[in-house]
This record gives sequence, structure tokens and C-alpha cells, in this order.
Amino acid sequence: MEGTRLQETSPQKRILANLVIIVCILVFAAHLPALSTRALLIDDDQYLTKNVLVQNPSWSAARRFLTEVLEPSTVKGYYQPLTMISLMGDYALGGRPYNLKPFHRTSLLLHMANTALVIVLLYLLFGHAWIAAGVGLLFGLHPMTVECVAWISQRKTVLSAFFALWSLILYVYFARSRSWKFYVGCLLMYILALMSKPTAIPLPVLMLLLDYWPLRRLNRQAVKEKLPLITLGVIFAILTYISQSRTFGVTLPGQYNLKYALLVFCHNTAFYLFKIIWPMNLSPYYAYTKPMGLSDPVILAGIFIICIMVNLMILSSRRTRSVLTGGLFFWVALLPAMGIVRFARMIAGDRYVYLPSIGLLMLLAMLLGWLWRIGGKKKLTAMRVAVITIVLMLASAEAISTRKHLQHWRDTATLYRHMLTITPGVVLLHNDLGVALVSQGKLDEAAEQFRKVLQIAPRHTRAHVNLGNVLLADEKFDEAISHYNQALQADTDYPEAHYHLAVVQMRIDKLDEALKHFREAIRLTKNPPWYFLHGLAWISAAHPDPEVRDANEAIQLARRAQLLTFTERDEMRVLDTLAAAYAATGQFDLAVSTVQEALALVSPAHHDEISKQIRERLELYKQGKPYRLDPSKRKTQLGPDVDKTGEEQK
Repeated sequence: MEGTRLQETSPQKRILANLVIIVCILVFAAHLPALSTRALLIDDDQYLTKNVLVQNPSWSAARRFLTEVLEPSTVKGYYQPLTMISLMGDYALGGRPYNLKPFHRTSLLLHMANTALVIVLLYLLFGHAWIAAGVGLLFGLHPMTVECVAWISQRKTVLSAFFALWSLILYVYFARSRSWKFYVGCLLMYILALMSKPTAIPLPVLMLLLDYWPLRRLNRQAVKEKLPLITLGVIFAILTYISQSRTFGVTLPGQYNLKYALLVFCHNTAFYLFKIIWPMNLSPYYAYTKPMGLSDPVILAGIFIICIMVNLMILSSRRTRSVLTGGLFFWVALLPAMGIVRFARMIAGDRYVYLPSIGLLMLLAMLLGWLWRIGGKKKLTAMRVAVITIVLMLASAEAISTRKHLQHWRDTATLYRHMLTITPGVVLLHNDLGVALVSQGKLDEAAEQFRKVLQIAPRHTRAHVNLGNVLLADEKFDEAISHYNQALQADTDYPEAHYHLAVVQMRIDKLDEALKHFREAIRLTKNPPWYFLHGLAWISAAHPDPEVRDANEAIQLARRAQLLTFTERDEMRVLDTLAAAYAATGQFDLAVSTVQEALALVSPAHHDEISKQIRERLELYKQGKPYRLDPSKRKTQLGPDVDKTGEEQK
């Protein structure tokens, strides 16, 4: 019978609890390699490696995440404060760009919790613990869940789904008990889901679909009950559009060809269904098809599949509501990420089907439940054995595929190379692979990737800057300057180009030119990073010309930079600059104590070039002498962080 009402007996609860524990253990075992993955990609700089608030956990940072609603300052896009606070919490527990385990651990725990909640939801809807557990196992082990666990920025997906599933479960309790405490809990969980990721906006519509089937209570009263949730959804939709358009950009269907939107819808319907059924060649990045048209076999398949699904939903509705509800649940939940409203560079993503897959799971639970009950006693036993065998075989195949996919995530360069095998020729991927190779010290290979980007897109500003940084590290100053200037020709307001041009000008003793570019980089940046401020402070504190030198400005800049540093090494360098500024104003005792504070951040046995220079400057201050930049000794007086590799540094 459709929508079997749950009979919550103690034996059923015990069976359900034991099955949930077993399934969660299996999900943990399959995803265990995710804890040791080290891949950082695409937008992880905004969520971790360059996010000042995440890397400085505090109540004030949490308050900023919560209050920056219309224009988030540290992450481009929509309002997602709970996601950012959760990442900040992991940072406080020891998570670092070089130690991602705490972040992956939390995401994996959330995925396990979501698997348990899926089982509970299916049990509440259909009343069969074994079927709910089997379908939940297929959800938890599916390879398309890998990036939700292994990708730092996708904390938002698992966190939002956690609250969304709780909201759906509490709604089912409310629908059956009419207890308003469950309704309040449902409303609260919906708000928390929206504050984690706004793709939860369609949740009230999904509840209406559950009212239609399997709850069978869709009426005027059911619609009225959703009005507070719908109002919240509309408010968050408006806030999301404003914040997204202000910080990253968004394109509405009316701003481009509507035919294009329909093609994307057809493409993604076929694409996601195929990936769910046959999860091969998975990637965090799927590029737009060029050209988008009927010549694309995926779009043709999408049109064919949509026609079949629509006819099947209409024809089957006379006998069962399950097909209509499951299909609409999948489409409605997927709608915010379907590509009709364009807010990303990619056409699709595995993460987008995390919550929408519940609609398909409901259909699967209904089908398996029907198979579980058909036949006589002997036939019934054989059918149940067959159902269990099929589920276990599918789960085993998923677990193997999940483990295999996780191998691509072992480090950043490996993951980008894998993505390029799926979508070759994407400039973003070539550029980010180059950055990853720089971090591994493979400068020649990195330069090759940046040159590939410039072959495809000659005016790509980031690639010019990144290639310039590689050339700077190799002391090819003229070539580096050429690429920085080409970046500025493509975009005169590109602050990173100004910053790195300032660095190379320092290396060739053109301090006045360096000063000009440091100032321009800061002027063009709403929230300048510490190394922008540090570069300007260094020249202002130690410029040999008293007409140019401004020690008081250097003190202010260095203090601002100190608040933004991420590592002890960075703070040591900023304190060194602050000490030089104090010495320039004659405050030698303060300069000495500041240098000693800087040196205390590193081991006394630490003797790299930078700490050696700092100790030499300490001796000057003890003698009552300020430090001055000397063009004849430029190789031993570097101040700015010249080993930065640019905007994509992970």
C-alpha cells in the first residue's frame, strides 16, 4: 500500500537503530581515505586559504559572518554564515591549509548523519526499516557524494542538507501528530538550512509534494501551513540574488536566450540521471558544451528522457502518485542549481544532486517495498533475498567506485590533472594546476601550464601574473615585468598585477616605482591582504630618501597587516617591518622589543635568509641606528613576501 503509516513499535525502533549504525559504519569505511586527501581547488581560497575570518576564529569573526548579509566581504557569492562558522570552528580545532583532516572529518560526520537522516525519513514515510536502510546505504556510498566530503568549500552542501533533512523529518511528524512544536522545529531547521546554503529554498514546495504523496493530505490547510516557510524562502531568494550579483555576478533567464535555458535544463536532466545510474568519469568541474544545441547527444537524450518522464508521470498518476511526486521532487529540488539562473562557471556539479536525489530514493524505496511484499510464503522469501542481494551488489559497486574516485583527490595537482582529462582545454583548470605545481616547486611544469592558458586566452590576467611570478623566482626580471604589464593592459584595475609589479621593481632597485604600484594595489582592493599592506609599509619605513619615507604611515600599515597574517612566519616579517618603522621614528627600545617578539616566533636554531636579516637589523637598533634600504645590497634586504604566487595561491 502506498505511503504506509509508520507503526512505531519498540522492536522496529531497535531494528532501525541497529541498521542505521551498521550503514553509517559502512559509509565511514568507504569514505575513510577522504580524511587524508590534500586537494584544494577552485574556490577553497575564499573558504579557507585566504579567508581572514576563518583563519582568525573569534566571536567578532562569527558576528561578521552573520551580519554581512547583502555583501559578504570574505567569500564571493551568497549569504552562508553557518558554513563559514563551521569552517572557522574546524580551524580552531587545528585545521590548516596544510592539515585538512579536521575539515574532512567534520564533513564526513555530517555526511554520515545525513545518511542516517535519509534512512529515518524513508522509514517515517514508508514504515519499513530494512528497505529504508538499504536505500539509505545506496545514498551514503554513492560516488557522487565524494566531493561533498573531500571538497572544503562543499561543507555548505552537507551542512545545508543536514538541516533540510531535519526540517523534512519534523514536518512529517507535524503532519501526522498536528503538534505545533514539530512545526516550529521544522521552521527553525529550514532557516538554518538557508543560512548554510540557499539551494534549500525549494523546501516548502517539497513538503507540498510529500503532502500529495505519500502523506496524502494535500488541501487548502496544507498550503496555508506552508505560507510562513514560503515567505522565508522568498526573502532568502531576494537576499541571495542581491549578494550574488554584488560580489560575484548572476544572470537571470531574461538576460539571455530562453532557448538556451531550456537546452541547459534538458542537458542537466540527462546528465544527472546518467551519472546517478552510471557514476563514471566524475569530476568537480563540468564545462559548458560548445555549441549548446541539438547536435549535443546529451541534450538530445535529455529531450527524450523528459518526454518519457512526463508521459510516465501523467499516465501512472491514475494508479500511483509515486512517479509524479518522485520526479517533481527531483526537478524542484534541483531547480536552483539547474543552470537556468546562472551563477557558476560550470554547467553541472555532482554536489548539486545531493539533496534532490531524495526524490529518486523515494521511488526506489517504493519499488523495493513493493517487491518485498509480493508473492506467497516461499516466493516472498526468495524475493526478499533477491532484493537484499541486489542492494548489497549495488552498494559494493558504489563503495569500490567511491574509493577509486577518492584517489584523484589525494593532492591538488593530481585532481586537476584528472579534471583536465574529463574537460580538456579549460583555462581555469590549467591555471590552477600551474599554481598547484608552483606549490610543489615544479616551476618549469607550472610555467608550461600558464603558457597553455595564454595560448587559449592571451589576455588572461591571472595567467600573466602567475607566469610572471615563476619568471621572477627564476630572476628573469624583464620577462616578468612584461607579463605583469600585459596583465595590466588587459585589466588596468587588477590589484595583484600591481602588487607583483611592485615586488619586481623592488628587486631591480626602482623603489619609487614599487611604492606607486603598492599604493595602487591597495587602492584597488576593498580589503587588502596583509602582504599588500606589508609591502607599502616596508618601503615607507626604510626608504633612503627622507622626502619619501613616512614612518608613521608605515607603523599604521604594519599594525593593520599584523591583524591579517595567517602564519607565524608572516607575522614575523610584519613585526620586522614594524620594528623598522619604530626605528625610523627614533623609538629604538620599541624597535628592539618588536624584533625580539618577531624572533620569538621561530626557533632559535632557525637560520633562513629572512631570520638572518632580522637578526642583523636587531644589532643596528641596539646601536641606535635605523635601517635603510640600500640598492647596492638588494639581495639581502628583501621585505615584501616575494614568494607569493598570486591570486590562486592555495
